[in-house]
Amino acid sequence: MFYRKNLPGWERAMRSVAGVGMIAYGLLGMPAGYLIAGTGVIAVATGFFGFCPMCAMVGRRLPSP
Repeated sequence: MFYRKNLPGWERAMRSVAGVGMIAYGLLGMPAGYLIAGTGVIAVATGFFGFCPMCAMVGRRLPSP
């Protein structure tokens, strides 16, 4: 099943960069490291696919070209 993208390009890039940072920070041995790394994986996935389920739930859409 394919979903319509609901994230603009700049936000996809920011989510990917922030997600990689969260994964790296989480794997450094912090007390809640796996939780932080797991959240980073979700951020990278939403950035890669361009679809955020929470944004879709509140009705966010990209403007039509």
